[in-house]
Amino acid sequence: MQAMKTQATVRPRSLLWLGRERGYLSDWITQRWVELTGQRVDLQQQPWLQAPVGKIDGIGKDFFAELAIESDLELQRGGECGLLPEFAALASSSFQPDAVHPAVVRFYERTSQYDLDAWSEWCGAFRPFGWLLAALFSRRLQQLNVPLSALDTSRGVTSEIVRLIDRSTRQVRLTAWVRELVGTRNVLYAGSYSVCTVPGHAGPCVKVAFPLPNGNALVIMKPEAHPDGSFSVTSSGRKFGDPGFYFTVHKPGGGVVARYVAALRESIRVYAAESDFVRGDHVLTFWGMQFLRLHYRLRAKPASGAVVP
Repeated sequence: MQAMKTQATVRPRSLLWLGRERGYLSDWITQRWVELTGQRVDLQQQPWLQAPVGKIDGIGKDFFAELAIESDLELQRGGECGLLPEFAALASSSFQPDAVHPAVVRFYERTSQYDLDAWSEWCGAFRPFGWLLAALFSRRLQQLNVPLSALDTSRGVTSEIVRLIDRSTRQVRLTAWVRELVGTRNVLYAGSYSVCTVPGHAGPCVKVAFPLPNGNALVIMKPEAHPDGSFSVTSSGRKFGDPGFYFTVHKPGGGVVARYVAALRESIRVYAAESDFVRGDHVLTFWGMQFLRLHYRLRAKPASGAVVP
């Protein structure tokens, strides 16, 4: 936990700090954009927008450990657990979990039992945007450090599933997946995973929430099974309430504002591969133009006591 606090309190001299109330200028401007262009929401009436909120200092790999302490929850590491406790929770009239290859289902239900490798490819025209995002936000916040080159992932990516448990009921209150680039120690993603329903889609969706200063970024994705047994989730929609990208700001004086970003879309397709592998293709587009593609190789860890050749 100390490592994160050290990163968070060392303020980049090149970025303007506006004080404890407003944070960095780049964050403050982004939050004002959400407030000016978004809409006020009531989380009691729209619980699908509820998600962990980040502090102005940054996020980092220990965010969920700190959240557990602040919320008086038990932090659980290790063991066999997945992004989705039950893949069947996504079942609806438009999605049949039984149509998905068992190896893919196993990955989602036992994610902690897999090692992760990743490769990235930026579209040339968007590469400067990636560098700008890293300079203004990702490196400082230690969140959403999307690899800018193959060298970023050349030494590997860590993969850890953590769960926050209610001490009295023993129920899982939150499941998070934290991934870190081994070579740079930058946090690739620190996000919580859950299942939710939204007004604009008939069945359950996968919700991924990335804490950000005074708010979060939400990616709500509808599931789809393909004839080859692969599984995909897609954050595509047209209006507020549909699956897609949302940014929220939690105002210091109370109230929450959410902004739907229809131009930004994401799709992840996971499929069974050779032996004990599953693979994933992750594509992000802006106004229909692909700007980033990531490929994941996820290998099941050997069973305890097994001999690795």
